[in-house]
Amino acid sequence: MRDEPLVLGIETSCDETGVGIVRGHTLLADALASSVDEHARFGGVVPEVASRAHLEALVPTINRALDDAGVKLADLDAIAVTAGPGLAGALLVGVAGAKGLALATEKPIFGVNHLAAHVAVDTLEHGPFTGPAIALLVSGGHSSLLRVDDLSAGVTPMGATIDDAAGEAFDKVARLLGMPFPGGPPIDRAAREGEATVSFPRGLTTARDLQSHRFDFSFSGLKTAVARWVEARERDGSPVPVNDVAASFQEAVCDVLTMKAIDACRHAGVQTLVIGGGVAANSRLRAMAQERAAKHGITVRVPRPKLCTDNGAMVAALGSHLVAAGRRPSKLDFPADSAMSLSLIGV
Repeated sequence: MRDEPLVLGIETSCDETGVGIVRGHTLLADALASSVDEHARFGGVVPEVASRAHLEALVPTINRALDDAGVKLADLDAIAVTAGPGLAGALLVGVAGAKGLALATEKPIFGVNHLAAHVAVDTLEHGPFTGPAIALLVSGGHSSLLRVDDLSAGVTPMGATIDDAAGEAFDKVARLLGMPFPGGPPIDRAAREGEATVSFPRGLTTARDLQSHRFDFSFSGLKTAVARWVEARERDGSPVPVNDVAASFQEAVCDVLTMKAIDACRHAGVQTLVIGGGVAANSRLRAMAQERAAKHGITVRVPRPKLCTDNGAMVAALGSHLVAAGRRPSKLDFPADSAMSLSLIGV
């Protein structure tokens, strides 16, 4: 096997069918088929619709990635696939497809953790990962703080959302403000034209909260506060300053995320913060994290926005790391685990 393994990664945990091909830490192909438009009219992802879309898109996306990379299935050293967490039906499509490829090509297969892959993808942007680091993962389904010492060995959960994840709150507030799904990009754009003039609550940040939920997140109360503020304006017949509301909401989310992430780094004595997940593409989050980290000598590693959202490249990156580390491949009977533990790198 070559020193730099050639790995194909398959991601189908939600509404994106992603196939990436990586050689070592070099990205060769990142093909994506999104079903987001099919979910937009429902205001959120419909699991059955996502599963059918993956069935239709998986093979063409694999072929497109192979063509883009200029390689054949026979050239691969391994196949990696998201085994969890995620939507059960969507995961099954990717896992079944990857197992079929592994059997047909007699290549080793690695069932990997979706969240760990969001950490690993940064190696395609900033080079090999050296721990320890704190990872802040923020997406539609997850808001988590993890300690990462060695990506091939495992991660240690430090905190997580106790209700709505940050991305979910973005989607719900965007819908409230008449913006399209997914809500992250339109709120980010609107916020640039507004000012954070409304003081919305910061969940789990009081002294009492920090005693038991120091590194946990809660965005449900924030979402409700925005809804009540908007409803009060509408009852009074006053116009809703959409851009200012978007900026104020975004400021509250980013304030909490970055404050707790920096606190986790200082608590653990770690000088590297890795940020991943779809919300990591948010411009204010990236800027605030850099500003706060610089004050404490902490280095922030965050990949370019395209690599923050769900994609096959991140799965291939983690697979490549596991191959290079000599990690034993998964058995072919491994399951798709919709509730895979944060502490697991793979199965």
